Amino acid sequence: MVKIGFIGCGNMASAMIGGILEKGLYPREEIIVSNKTKEGAARSAGKFGVKATLDNREVAQGARVLILSVKPQFYEEVLTQISPCLTSGHLLVGIAPGKTIQWLKEHCTGQVPSVARMMPNTPAMVGEGMTAIAAEDDVDPKDLELLCTLAQSIGISQVIPERLMDAAGAVGGCSPAFVYLFIEALADAGVAEGMPRPMAYRFAAQAVLGSARMLLETGKHPGELKDMVTSPGGTTIQGIRALEKYGMRSAVFEAVAACVEKGKTL
Repeated sequence: MVKIGFIGCGNMASAMIGGILEKGLYPREEIIVSNKTKEGAARSAGKFGVKATLDNREVAQGARVLILSVKPQFYEEVLTQISPCLTSGHLLVGIAPGKTIQWLKEHCTGQVPSVARMMPNTPAMVGEGMTAIAAEDDVDPKDLELLCTLAQSIGISQVIPERLMDAAGAVGGCSPAFVYLFIEALADAGVAEGMPRPMAYRFAAQAVLGSARMLLETGKHPGELKDMVTSPGGTTIQGIRALEKYGMRSAVFEAVAACVEKGKTL
């Protein structure tokens, strides 16, 4: 009996399947995925040893937990395809921004399953994801626990009210791109000061990784950790002054707000 199905098997679904298999949450025989092309199905089957199909309805008929891992613009089409196969015993999970629990329920034209949302991010691909989870009130607590366990196979997770999902999508989901941009800029600046580029990327990336881990493991306020680096009259405080002068904090505020605004329209 197949237990969990992924409709769409791109980067995020692949990361989740990899985490599920690595942690032994399900054997590969209990996982089914759908792909748009024969080449994609062959790749999924070859990489993970799971059943792969081109038919979304086959996934819906075969699995109780269904994760919609397609782009937001395809959600309506997919739900139209699979709705005749859904039952009240299914758990339907959306992982796209903008597609609320209410929206998902309204687009299930037959029996309405239990519905939840997850918002993972791309660091899940290396087991360091941050996943927000929201569920309607009548979702079985065991199913909510299952989603948390799935998310923790690719990093860490937190259950939040659905009203915070847009913010979580921006602060957790979109922000890796902001961090990569910062790392790239930091490395470029190192190159400008004479560092070889591979060395500059290594220094910048490890500094970000170590700083994030220090924040999570110490539980200290980021301002306190910042103050530990900024000696009176030293070099770091001059760099912070320059960042403040050119509006780093304001730019981050605007970036998150832009992501939230766009997410609501998807």
